[in-house]
Amino acid sequence: MSTVSHNENITLLQWHIRNLTDCQIAADGVAFILHEAALGSVPRSINDPITTNEVNISGFLNMLVAARDAKVKRFVYAASSSTYGDSQGLPKVEEIIGNPLSPYAITKYVNELYAGIFSKTYGLETIGLRYFNVFGRHQDPNGAYAAVIPKFVMQLMAHESPVINGDGNYSRDFTYIDNVIQMNERAMLTTNPDAVNTVYNTAVGDRTTLKELTEYLKEYLAKYDTSIEAVVIKHGPNRAGDIPHSLASIAKAEKLLDYQPTHKIQEGLKEAVAWYWQNLK
Repeated sequence: MSTVSHNENITLLQWHIRNLTDCQIAADGVAFILHEAALGSVPRSINDPITTNEVNISGFLNMLVAARDAKVKRFVYAASSSTYGDSQGLPKVEEIIGNPLSPYAITKYVNELYAGIFSKTYGLETIGLRYFNVFGRHQDPNGAYAAVIPKFVMQLMAHESPVINGDGNYSRDFTYIDNVIQMNERAMLTTNPDAVNTVYNTAVGDRTTLKELTEYLKEYLAKYDTSIEAVVIKHGPNRAGDIPHSLASIAKAEKLLDYQPTHKIQEGLKEAVAWYWQNLK
């Protein structure tokens, strides 16, 4: 069911990107589009590649067509670090990618290809933001494909043992939501002609192992409940489609967008844990 709600100067449309007409209505009269809609999760894409493709590719194309037809000035979209695939080099730089390791990764790479074509063919300004393991307040801890941080936080608060895939030495460039918001704002508002029609890593430029992550979470949650320190962390098999290590270079974003991340993982986790404790306990 399509719904519309208004709050002062904000209009919220709850429609489907798989429906071109809905996308055209949403784009009408808009100067900038920040496209965040997608079906995330590598495991979900492996279990259901058809739906992932329909949403992430067909839905994305609907939004591009709607933006083109509405003569939108700039289209900023959520790309993904999964595009780097089996590339072994660290840190990851935007111009060097590998082969995709999951249906999800394929869809996000295709998004970049379509955005490039729409820039060259139709003159639509596009900027892709390759998100690296975004986390923060309001992130959903429930469901089969919940992100690891809110899922682990909820389990620890319930004194349940989180299960790490593998030995815990896989590492990620965990990126707090405030850094992501800043990147979207910089991408939307930049007046630098060299900064458009390209992609950027949206990250911190630092990596943390899953073992270190759980230790941080236990430490910060112990502020509210000291017994959480005694919760045992368990280990399971590695997850299909996962890459061992992820670390971004943010030099391109720093240079062209004046990106200046405000939160390393420790600062971000402290804020996120506080929000979860206050709102989800």
